[in-house]
Amino acid sequence: MAIRFAPLMRSAALVTALALLPATTAGLAAVDGRSAPEFGKLMLVYQRVQAYYVDDVDGDKLIRGAIDGMLASLDPHSAYLDGTAAESLRTQTEGSYGGLGLSVTMEDGVVKVIAPTKNTPADRAGIKAGDYITHLNGKLLYGGTLDDAVDLMRGRPGTAIDITIFRPGRDEPFDVNVERAIVELTPVEYKIDGKIGIISVSSFSAHVGREVQKAMAGIRTDLGGQMPEGIVLDFRSNPGGLLDEAVALSDLFLEKGQIVSQRGRFARDNESYSARPGDIAKGVPIIVLIDAGTASASEIVAGALQDHHRALVMGERSFGKGSVQTVIQISADSALKLTTARYYTPSGRSVQEGGIEPDIKVPQMSDPDARARAKSAIRESDLRGHLINEIDLDDEELEEDNAKDPRFDVTAEELEKEGIEDFQLHYALQTLRNTRLARLTGGSAD
Repeated sequence: MAIRFAPLMRSAALVTALALLPATTAGLAAVDGRSAPEFGKLMLVYQRVQAYYVDDVDGDKLIRGAIDGMLASLDPHSAYLDGTAAESLRTQTEGSYGGLGLSVTMEDGVVKVIAPTKNTPADRAGIKAGDYITHLNGKLLYGGTLDDAVDLMRGRPGTAIDITIFRPGRDEPFDVNVERAIVELTPVEYKIDGKIGIISVSSFSAHVGREVQKAMAGIRTDLGGQMPEGIVLDFRSNPGGLLDEAVALSDLFLEKGQIVSQRGRFARDNESYSARPGDIAKGVPIIVLIDAGTASASEIVAGALQDHHRALVMGERSFGKGSVQTVIQISADSALKLTTARYYTPSGRSVQEGGIEPDIKVPQMSDPDARARAKSAIRESDLRGHLINEIDLDDEELEEDNAKDPRFDVTAEELEKEGIEDFQLHYALQTLRNTRLARLTGGSAD
C-alpha cells in the first residue's frame, strides 16, 4: 500500500450529511427522500430486515455489513477498520504486528497468496507468491470470506497452524506447519558480495529511508571507507507501505527532479514530490530487483529510479498498485482507509494495473516452480473492482512473456550444483560486475 495518515475530515458535504441523520433509528426511516433518497432506501431495507427476517438480527451487524458493502463497491483497498484491524494497520506501518507474515487475497472463493513478507513465519515455512491456501487445520476454506480466513490464521504467538497449500506446477497439495509469532519486521537489511552492496527492503514502514541511509554507511564502513562498485536494491515481495518513506528512499539516490506525483478527485489531493540535491551513492551503478509481489510504495521507488535512468530495473513485472490510501481517523478505535489519489512516475506513467516493466526480464530460475507460479501470480489487475488505468492499456502489454530465453536455459538443479540459491540476485551481481569490467576496458556491457 501507499498509505498516508490524516485526521478526521470535516468537509461541508460530510457535515451536511451528518446533519440529515436523525438521532434515533426510528427517525432514520423518516429521512426526507427528496434530500437524501439513498439514506431513505437504506433505512427502509434495514427496517424490513429487522421486522421480517427469519431470526433476530443484530442491528450493529447489519450496519457494519452495509458499510463494508459500500466500501467494497469502490475498490479492493478501501475499507472500514475498527478494533483489531485498525490497530493492525497502524502497527504494520510502525514495523511490527502479530501474525504469519502473509499478504493474501480471494480468487473465486479460494485464498491466494500475493506474497510472504521476508523473514516472517510464512516466509521461513516456504510459502510462496501464487500459492493457494485450501485448508487451515484441516478445515476447507473454499466459499468463505477473506476476513474469515484471516481470522483463522490469527492467534496467540507461539501457537501453530497447519496450512494446506496447492502450488501450480505440483501434482498434489502439501501441508506446512507454521508457528504464529509477533512479526518484528526488520524492513532494511544489507550485505556485501565482493565489492557490491546488497540492500533488501521488505516493507515501507516508518523510518525506512533513514535505515537505507544507515545501510549505505554500513556498506562503506565494511569496505574500508570505499564506495561500493555497485548496489542492488532488492524490492522483491515488498508489499509497500508509507508514501513518505518511498519518497525519502528515492531522494537518497536522486540529485534532482520529480520523484512521484499524485492526482485525486479534487485539487487539494494533487501533490508532487521532488528530490533534493545529493546522491549518497555518488553515481554508483544501481540495479533494482522487482517481482509480482513488488507493490505500491516499492513501485514508486522503482519507477522513479527507472525514469531518471538512475537504476536498471531487473526481474519480473511488478504488482501494479498505483493508488494512494488515506487513513482517516473516525474515532479512538476506528478509521476509514480510503483511496484518495492515483500516483504517477516522473515520466507521467501510471503503474495502476500494468505495474513496472523491468528493463531486463529475469525469471527466478533457482525456484523449480517459478515458471508455473509466474503464470498464476496475482496482480492488481486480477483483483475484483480494481481501479481502471486512465490510460488505455493494450491487453498484450499485461501478458507475461513466457517464451524461453537462451540466457536462462538452465534448471534449478543445475544452479543448485553451482551453489546459486538466488538466480535473480546472482544475475544482478554479474551484470554489475560486467558493467564495471566494460567501463575499465572501454568495451560494451552487453
